[in-house]
Order: sequence, then C-alpha cells, then structure tokens
Amino acid sequence: MLERQRRQILSAGGGIESEYVIKNAKIVNVFTEEIINGDIAIDNGTIVGIGSYKGNKEIDVKGKYVCPGLIDSHVHIESTMVTPKGFANTVLPFGTTTIIADPHEIANVCGLKGLDFMINESKNLPLNIYYMLPSCVPAVSFENNGGPLKAQDLKKYIDHPLVLGLGEMMDYPAVIGADSEVLDKINLASHKVVDGHSPHLSGKDLMAYRLAGVDTDHECSTPEEAIERLRLGMYVQIREASAAKNLESILTGLIDQNIPLTNCIFCTDDRHLDHIISEGHIDQIVRKAISLGLSPVKAICMATIQVARCYGLKTKGAIAPGYDADLIVLDDLKEFKVEDVMIQGEWFEEFTGSSDYSMVTDTVNMPRISKDDFHIELKDSKINVIQVIPDQIETNKVLRDSNQIDNLCKVAVIERHKNTGNIGLGFVEGIGLSGGAIAQSIAHDSHNIVVIGDNDEDMTIAANHISKIQGGIVLVSNGEIIEDLPLPIAGLMSPENPRLVMQSVRKLNKSARKLGIPDSIDPFITLSFIPLPVIPHLRMTDQGLFDSKEFKFIDLQERK
Repeated sequence: MLERQRRQILSAGGGIESEYVIKNAKIVNVFTEEIINGDIAIDNGTIVGIGSYKGNKEIDVKGKYVCPGLIDSHVHIESTMVTPKGFANTVLPFGTTTIIADPHEIANVCGLKGLDFMINESKNLPLNIYYMLPSCVPAVSFENNGGPLKAQDLKKYIDHPLVLGLGEMMDYPAVIGADSEVLDKINLASHKVVDGHSPHLSGKDLMAYRLAGVDTDHECSTPEEAIERLRLGMYVQIREASAAKNLESILTGLIDQNIPLTNCIFCTDDRHLDHIISEGHIDQIVRKAISLGLSPVKAICMATIQVARCYGLKTKGAIAPGYDADLIVLDDLKEFKVEDVMIQGEWFEEFTGSSDYSMVTDTVNMPRISKDDFHIELKDSKINVIQVIPDQIETNKVLRDSNQIDNLCKVAVIERHKNTGNIGLGFVEGIGLSGGAIAQSIAHDSHNIVVIGDNDEDMTIAANHISKIQGGIVLVSNGEIIEDLPLPIAGLMSPENPRLVMQSVRKLNKSARKLGIPDSIDPFITLSFIPLPVIPHLRMTDQGLFDSKEFKFIDLQERK
C-alpha cells in the first residue's frame, strides 16, 4: 500500500512516468463545470494527475471529450432479467461504470440467500456494484413473500464494503407511524444512507418521513413533489425507467422555476434489458436531459459527482487526483454517444466466467391451477377496476358496471412461495389484451405469479406453465403457448447471454402487440407492478384488491 502511494505521488509530481496516460483530451471538470484541455495520468487504476504527462502506455484521444463514468443511483438488477454478470456486460458499453442496486426483488423470493448470491457474483465484475440493504421484505407486513427480513437479519451486512446503506423504505405508513421494527432498520443505517419511496407523501407526513432519517426519493412524478423534497434537504432521484418516465415533467418544471439541481440525480429503477440495449442506460437519460434544455456538463454532474456525494463514494464521479479511473470517451457532448469506456484503469472488454446459481433456483411452490380458480361470481353492482396509465406504474381506481365488463381483462395473483393456494382476483382496464393471457413470476415486490387474460382457459394454461418452468414469462393464445422465457434464478433472472434474453423479450413483445396491447403500454413491466401495494392507486395481491391511498383491502364489488 505504501509503495503504491509513493509511486502515485511521484507520478503525479512528474518525477516518474505514469503507468498510463490519456493524451490530448477535453476533460469535463464536474467541480467547476468547465472543459479543460490536457492529459490524464493513471497509475494502478487511480487518476494521479491532469495536465501534461508521459506514460509507459499512452493513447491519444485527439481532442475527444473524456468525462467520469456514469452512476445509476437506484436500480434493481433483477428487473433486467439477467444476473449481475449479464447486467455488467450490458450497461458498461453505454458508459455506466457504477451502480447502486437494491436487491429486494430476489430477497423477497430467497431471503438472505438471494442477497448473498447478488453480493458474491458482484465481487469480481468490472462494473462497480454497490448495494442498499432491502428495507421492506416484504413491502408491507401483510404481503406473502419468501420470508421477512428484519433488522437483526440485516445487521451483519451493514458494514460490508459493498453496502452503502438501507434500500428504499416503501412502508411509509409504518415510518410516519413510528413503528419500532421499521425504525430499527433505519437506525441500523443511521451512519450511512437511507433511500426513500414515498409517492404523493406531502406536508407533515413528509416531514415525519424525513425526520425519521430518509435521505432520498425516486418516486416523484411532478416538479411539485420534487421541490417539496429538495426543500427538506433530500436528494431527488429523477427516474426514467421503462414504465415510469418522470424526467421530462420534473426536469422541465425545475428548470422553469429556476430551482437548483445540486441535489438532483438520475436513476433507472426498473428498466428492461431490451430498452437498455436498444436505447441506452444512464447515457440515454443524459441525452434526454440535454434535449430538454439542460447544459451537457450539468447533466453529466447529475449523473456522476452528485450521485457520488449523495452516497459517500469519495473516489467516484470525477476526473481528479485520487479518483478511480472510471472514464468514458465521447466525440460530442450534446449527442452524448459513448465511444470507449475505461473501468478501474482498464478499457472495457466483455466479462466471461461461470457462476453457481443452485442456492436461488426451484422457487415456484404452488398448487396446480384449474379453470374454476379464476371464476368470479358477479352481482348486479359496480365493481372496482384497476385502470393502467400509459408510461406510468401508477394506476387509477375506477368504477364500472358489472354487466359491462367486455372491455376488461381479468387479473389474478397466485401465491407461489408457501403453497397456500391464495389467489386474488379482479379486473384491469387499459391493457388492450384480446384473445389470450400472459403470466409471469415477476410481480413486484413479493413476486407471486401474476396472470392477466380475457379468458379463463388461457389464463389456466399460462399459470401452470410458469410453475412447470419454475418461473419466467409466458404468453398463451387459443389454448396454445405462443412464446415463453424461462427465468429459473428466483423466477426473476436468466443465466443466459443478455442478447439471447433480449431476443426472447422482443418475441414476447411482438406477440403481445398482436394480441392488441398498444405501444404505449409495456405489457410485462405494467403487469409486474399491478401487485405492488405501495404504489397508488389500486393494486391486486394474492389476498385481494388493495387501495394504496386508503392503505387497506377493499371489496371487488361496491356494496349497495
């Protein structure tokens, strides 16, 4: 350690040649928000100097821009349906060199085994993967998942070098109600960062939430929500996911009102693999932010140093002596197309290697489903219906006549962890599915089996097929399986090459469109959020219909 420090100091001072030098770069300085012409000297994966340097190895970028590697402030790797290894190989070419992941998806299925799997697979990857400990497993106390995680379960992980704090605190009613079990978890991470999740929380309730120790929030959907949190000193993670696209509304509102963006950072939260490969990752958010009127350098700051400051990553997010050599090379800042990526002082090459998945497989434990399990006896009354909203994960609660359900699809959530036989049944509007059914084991956050369809026969086939393949996605039409994607790792992820997974996802999407689902609805992401009871407004769990605003279960049919 001392010898390396001596070498780096001498290299920074020009006394010896650096190990590696990037020559003739336009360097994006995130501290002063200016462009500096010069060389970048690197030794043992660390930036040692900026200016005029000679190195044992040199590369001349000939006036191209070099900026810090991008950081995703909040992401669920499992939502891409590939493992940390597959995820690293997918996002690194787009310039994302560091992510802060919340593994509560796999933790809801496999408990601590899931957390151990994610951490162990991340250790030797080129991508810098840090974790937030899952705070709400399950999301709320009444959920049926693979098993609860309490503060005492998380205690042994809190000071792990890859753990930065506590993941999104979704059970905000318990926080503002000063529930002792929830406060135990927050206090466990009091010396680190506590992520938030508080859609539409406002006023004194938000004050209580902040006072409890919550530092961030990625659930803002309007500039007003964002400003209210910024005024309390919170970091706002502006989300641009596959289903929830909040960047344009929030950013334009903040710019119009001349609100400082110092505490604003970017995140993808839940972005599907196909969207990453076709559109990009954090780089796509930066491009969109620039198109909305933000200066390129300011957008880069929001994707780099501001995230690093939020999470205490003292050697990430900047190009300066002592910072890690995680860098991206671009020809033009406005177009923001990443050409080359350096990670930990090495130019990125696809990572290979095998992993042991045995501890997180065979996780679907449910009875065989019959058509009768999907029967709903309707009375002559109004029914509560889940109405999906294009490009959002929130839903509306609407009333429809029970004798006018032809344009509705049936939705079912089947408990799959403990073989309880629980099935929640209801109706959803706005999906557009006709002549078939979709079933999947991706159903936030407890990841029971969620099925949607316009006929019970196809729904039955779809549900039983998911059990047969031990998790995944299946599309059924006219009694036949049209497409499927096995996800044997916790029913959430595939061990296959991301490109192969992407091809399967594209086939599923194409088939879903043929069954009437419009382009404005991502069928599988939309379906995955229908069971999440902490997102407004109306949700379906294995125990029935849940109103998240009232925070209680409600009847499917209104009483006369």
